[in-house]
Amino acid sequence: MNLFSDIRTVLLQTLETLSSGGTLPGDLDLGNVTVEPPRDPSHGDIATNAAMVLAKQAKMKPRDIADAIAAEITSHPSIASAEVAGPGFINLRLAEDLMRAQVTGVLEAGEKFGDADAGGGRKVNVEYVSANPTGPMHVGHCRGAIFGDALANLLNKAGYDVAREYYINDAGGQIEVLARSAFLRYREALGETIGDIPEGLYPGDYLVPVGKALADEHGKALAGMDEADWLPIVKDASIDAMMAMIRDDLAALDIHHKVFFSERDLGRSDEQGSKLAEAIDLLDGKGLLYTGVLEPPKGKKPDDWEARPQLLFKATEFGDDVDRALKKSDGTHTYFAADIAYHLDKYRRGFNEMIDVWGADHGGYIKRMQAAVKALSDGEGSLDVKICQMVKLFRAGEPVKMSKRSGEFVTLRDVVDEVGRDVVRFMMLTRKNDAPLDFDFAAVMEQSKDNPVFYVQYAHARICSVLRLAADDFPDADLSDAALATTDLSPLDDEAELALIKLMAGFPRLVEQAALSHEPHRVAFYLQDLAAGFHALWNKGKDDARLRFIHTDQPGVTMARLALIRAVALTLAAGLGILGVTPVKEMR
Repeated sequence: MNLFSDIRTVLLQTLETLSSGGTLPGDLDLGNVTVEPPRDPSHGDIATNAAMVLAKQAKMKPRDIADAIAAEITSHPSIASAEVAGPGFINLRLAEDLMRAQVTGVLEAGEKFGDADAGGGRKVNVEYVSANPTGPMHVGHCRGAIFGDALANLLNKAGYDVAREYYINDAGGQIEVLARSAFLRYREALGETIGDIPEGLYPGDYLVPVGKALADEHGKALAGMDEADWLPIVKDASIDAMMAMIRDDLAALDIHHKVFFSERDLGRSDEQGSKLAEAIDLLDGKGLLYTGVLEPPKGKKPDDWEARPQLLFKATEFGDDVDRALKKSDGTHTYFAADIAYHLDKYRRGFNEMIDVWGADHGGYIKRMQAAVKALSDGEGSLDVKICQMVKLFRAGEPVKMSKRSGEFVTLRDVVDEVGRDVVRFMMLTRKNDAPLDFDFAAVMEQSKDNPVFYVQYAHARICSVLRLAADDFPDADLSDAALATTDLSPLDDEAELALIKLMAGFPRLVEQAALSHEPHRVAFYLQDLAAGFHALWNKGKDDARLRFIHTDQPGVTMARLALIRAVALTLAAGLGILGVTPVKEMR
């Protein structure tokens, strides 16, 4: 059920009636006709641009079209009134019975309320986290992990076939640094005194267990080998240990990827050659590669920069600012070349729609990857890159200092263990992904309306409390969702009740809009608004006894209000489900 879709259907039927009656010409393109909430709620329940977007096609004044629509649409039982504003906007007020029926619809749908078909079952790949497997996940990874997972949940609810993917950066220099760091801990486990960790290696104690495991498995054998022999062994063991740690950290946030894709697999050859070579051959076959010399970087020129011929991709033909190199001076491929091969692999797995969630320091990489996807797919594939800005940690208003260089940083697990998974997940979605976010350990645990996660959870818990009290007061009443869905809702006539219903009825549209824009933070914002609407009704009942939810001498009124607040609870639970947050039944 989607109130806005239903009213758009009524509007389209009205336009067809006007066309068949000769008021409007036939064969109008109605694709741009929209229905949406008015900017000013006092103007009505729904606004439409129909007259404005059809005027040019119909060769009529917008106002004349609007007057005709307003006169005709009010004959439909769902529409209480229609008012033409300005040059031709139409504001609709909906029948109260239609609004009340939204409560029944929510109760019948349960937590499936808001499920949509905007995606039409299309496959979409969401790649997120993809942290280098060189240590435990820190709080900087936390935001992207939660954003990506919530986005995947949102797209799934909106009708997409979602694959959750993690790209393991297990090739390149940082993996060699990891292996040498682990080997140092291995020597330490054998009893050597290693002293201070040398500059350039990873100093964290998290590699101590890796060194011990290597010592337990190999004894002193590795210590007697040349580096060329022990390095691949230690690499594999270190990557496995780090990925096990990362999976465990993600599980603490209830994040589970379907696919873990290894960067090393791109360079491995089979009968057809490597995926990396195949991607470059594909671009070459399209005439999109050439050997050339790039202009020096803008601003201060690096000391080691030199003009030299390179294998270049014609990225500028697909919207990038400059063409891009695919090989380094030593003949090895650039990271960009590997990323091209990886996204070609995604495309060939059937993902025309791809979403990558990246950290704040990768913003300059977006255009080149979008250009590559266009080139590889002949324009059929799309890549949306969502950048997650940094998270600043505070404790009672004071910044938490961190230094990754010294190995001192706040891990994802530290944060989850201190404040809980649900708090972390919700709070990381209270700002748009590309805006900085402050996370204060003290503030997120406050039980006040200024703490959004508490405010939303408290609304759900309050409703559960009311339903428990009602079960005590009406021991013989059936308070199941199915029974409440059959309740006479006519007692719901207060403006605060109807406003809450209208807010709740907007959830399916919110899901569609948030999914199409890839913005799960909209769900968090909506839940705060819905919670505020419920708390406002609660407070109104404190001041006016007639609006209290339970009246032992008026079972009909009580059941209607229980149906309303149970529907609100289901909507809150559905929204929290998208965010990956468990709705609580009582606050402790």
